[in-house]
Amino acid sequence: MNVAQAESQNWSRQRWLTLIALVFAAHIGLIFLFGEKGEIVSRPITNVPSLKLANDSDELLALNDPALFALPNPKDFAFAVWSQLPKVPQPSFRFTESPRWLPLSAENLGATFQQFMQTNYFAGYQLDFKPQPKLSEPVLPVEPALAQNSTLQIAGELAQRRLLNEINPPSLPFNDVIAPSKVQALVDAAGNVISVVLLESSGLDAADSRALEIARAARFAPAKNLTVGQMIFNWRTIPMTNEQSR
Repeated sequence: MNVAQAESQNWSRQRWLTLIALVFAAHIGLIFLFGEKGEIVSRPITNVPSLKLANDSDELLALNDPALFALPNPKDFAFAVWSQLPKVPQPSFRFTESPRWLPLSAENLGATFQQFMQTNYFAGYQLDFKPQPKLSEPVLPVEPALAQNSTLQIAGELAQRRLLNEINPPSLPFNDVIAPSKVQALVDAAGNVISVVLLESSGLDAADSRALEIARAARFAPAKNLTVGQMIFNWRTIPMTNEQSR
């Protein structure tokens, strides 16, 4: 056993290639020896599907037409009626009558224009190549130097609230011009004046007292919060008589 195993292990590559070549040659020889040498004959073709175009006369094909019952069909009952329509002759537009012209009246020529001219009168225009010059003078408005009456001016945040009562400050009897009385007013949410303070005096105690009195009586539109503002009284003075100066 040891000798046979040693011989099998000692086979070289050349001996293996030689053995494979002998086996391949034996297969080729057997093929040529036992193979058929007759001619190749093609098999007959049987049961092959064929295509044939259908014509319009096939009834089954006509059933696939969606307009089979909507359009005229030569096989329906009305084919004999609509296939033999009567011939309608075309009308002739050739007239044989001679033209008849409208008569022209010579007396009425220009009557329409004459009537138009009688109902439309145009104003005459006199040509004046040297018109008289138009004299004009500038109009200067003469405004009084002094105010005609006393006025009230509201400033600050209080100017955003509408004054409900109408206030017309009176004219004060005094022989000279006085300065405005400036009053600071505090107004609550309801619109009532709860506090007044004289910020700037006019120089006349009667005017300042009147300003404070009018400011306390003022009423404003309601708001959410307290509002502080200034009420400025621009006084108009009138000359005093002898009796008032006494």
